[in-house]
Amino acid sequence: MICLKNKDFLKLLDFTPEEIAYLLELAADLKAKKKAGIPHALCQGKNIALIFEKTSTRTRCAFEVAGHDLGMGVTYLDPTGSQIGKKESIADTARVLSRMFDGIEYRGFGQSIVEELAQYADVPVWNGLTNEFHPTQILADFLTIQEHCGGLKGKKLVYMGDARYNMGNSLMVGCAKMGMHFVACAPEKYFPDAALIAECQAIAMETGATLEFQTDPAKAVQGADVVYTDVWVSMGEPVEVWKERIADLALYQVNAQLMAQAGEKAVFMHCLPAFHDHKTIVGKEMGEAFGRDAMEVTDEVFEGPQSIVFDEAENRMHTIKAVMAPRWCTAAATIPASTPPWTSTARSMCCCSTALPTTTATDRSFPVWRSAGITTPTR
Repeated sequence: MICLKNKDFLKLLDFTPEEIAYLLELAADLKAKKKAGIPHALCQGKNIALIFEKTSTRTRCAFEVAGHDLGMGVTYLDPTGSQIGKKESIADTARVLSRMFDGIEYRGFGQSIVEELAQYADVPVWNGLTNEFHPTQILADFLTIQEHCGGLKGKKLVYMGDARYNMGNSLMVGCAKMGMHFVACAPEKYFPDAALIAECQAIAMETGATLEFQTDPAKAVQGADVVYTDVWVSMGEPVEVWKERIADLALYQVNAQLMAQAGEKAVFMHCLPAFHDHKTIVGKEMGEAFGRDAMEVTDEVFEGPQSIVFDEAENRMHTIKAVMAPRWCTAAATIPASTPPWTSTARSMCCCSTALPTTTATDRSFPVWRSAGITTPTR
């Protein structure tokens, strides 16, 4: 049985392959509803807080639109709109917000912060990004790979560039969980942490995944289904860091030659934003300072036929809906892993005591939230 009721979403290490697969199936169902114009306000009357210590376009918009589509009220707290960690402890913030909101999203710095929020909160907590992990991005990536590559099991994903932080870590974990072939391609000093590699290797032994660490780009991308990259330098890091990273990672840029070595079937992915031209302030400044037209990916690849980056960006919203929807009493909360959602079998396995609308096995419409009699659950 899969039960996600009231479960925090902090990192993919906390979830089984079956739970991840279920979230992806749920996201696909919700996406179909959105495209068809079918209302799916499952969480009518709920309210969520979005804490952003690091700003974002995709994560903020995805959580806000997802929340509104699900029928929730959404409150955004920007880096100046909260006293978390400054005048008010993380523990106190968690307990205050739990009295007012039904869920809390955090996007910011150390993983320890979101873990502490979850420890003290009485409502579900979702990780919108920390230095170490970015789990909502990986769900969006995997939904996109399923759509374009026909599944996840055995697919080869090559991550080019600095794999020490949230994207490299999270992709490695996700690929290990889902039985994929993960390759980190970079100089050795940019490989993920050895302890996390060991943990993922243990997972891979159970799922049939392959984890590989390469320094040769041409070898790394042979037979790749997905070539993935991210920015080499985070916002706010000093020019000295740019100089070092560009020197170290220039050979790992995703360009037309590398995509040709990967082959025609390979798709290109990037979590965005990307420095593929000089049309941003930072891209122009760094490009001119270091004599480069682009950084981690060329404009030719980014805008080319193998690029699926905007499908990937859109899927942030659909997968974030799937993260939030099962956290309260819905038909999504508890069903067997092999049972398609919203069939009569799935409805009969629901942990919600509230009556659900009747649908047929061929009608995959998402059940409408019945708010009457449902209260915020105690964790």
